[in-house]
Amino acid sequence: MPNLTVPVERPITNDPVQGGRQFGFLLVDKFSMFSLAAAIDCFRSANRLLGRDFYGWTTISADGDAVMASNGLPLKIDYSVADMPPVDILFVSVGLTTEFPGKSKVLAALRSWGRRGNALGALSVGSYLLAEAGQLDGYRCTIHWENRAGFMERFPDINCTGNVFEIDRKRYTCAGGTTSIDLMLEIVRGDFGSNLANGVANQFQHERIRSAGDRQRVGPERDLTGKSEKLRRIVELMADHLDEPLSAVQLAKSAGLSVRQVERLFLRHLSVTPGRYYMRLRLERARELLRQTNMPILDVAIATGFTSHSYFAQSYRLQFGRPPSEERRTTY
Repeated sequence: MPNLTVPVERPITNDPVQGGRQFGFLLVDKFSMFSLAAAIDCFRSANRLLGRDFYGWTTISADGDAVMASNGLPLKIDYSVADMPPVDILFVSVGLTTEFPGKSKVLAALRSWGRRGNALGALSVGSYLLAEAGQLDGYRCTIHWENRAGFMERFPDINCTGNVFEIDRKRYTCAGGTTSIDLMLEIVRGDFGSNLANGVANQFQHERIRSAGDRQRVGPERDLTGKSEKLRRIVELMADHLDEPLSAVQLAKSAGLSVRQVERLFLRHLSVTPGRYYMRLRLERARELLRQTNMPILDVAIATGFTSHSYFAQSYRLQFGRPPSEERRTTY
């Protein structure tokens, strides 16, 4: 029988060995526990496979008090923003809300950290706080797909891509969820190469390490894996042109197909016409803007390619069973 060796479990510590790397995770009320655990466990597993504690981590909050995650679980905190130790990258983790107790202290800490030329990162909706603190000006970033529309309306001059993660000089951002794994594995890969990164991915049954060029899921299905490459290209083009919808001819030309071939492609893979699919994308973006921003309904309509308020309201009601005005009155 083959001799299979398994790394020996050692007591877990958040202190790295000399010459290692230390990461700080600044947590706010209702942060995403999944995004945080996915990030930290990548470093824990890398230490286990290395046989030494190269990576360390620490948790931080505005006042050093415990913070409640979005799943209702409280997390003990190591430091406040006033006494946090030096770290290689300070990640801010945000979940369900960007308004929380101690926000002014958190923003001040992010500004101070950035002014000193230090590296900053964000998990899930954390990019919103980095932008509010002025720490993404001139940088590429990403954010969870559900919050991207509101982010782009609030910060139109920031290049917020739809990718799973972005690394732009000293800014490390990801869309949260499993993309936290991809970002941290990219950091591990940069430190130790692909073999260790792949080894960590295998520990978590993470089938494929996505790159910064991979898009987040777009469209009602959210997952076009295994579908036609030309179909994916057209859907991504649709998602990038919601305010000024492209014509059927333009979409077909982008994929080197005829209009009729595009129609057959959508019907075969998605059981819907291209026009109807495009309409769903626009209306989903409208719903995100209604929920995430205070934009007037007419402005939301214009931002999603509608020139008539009445047509927008009618289309919205047909898609979601309620008028836009009622969507805005709903609290999530």
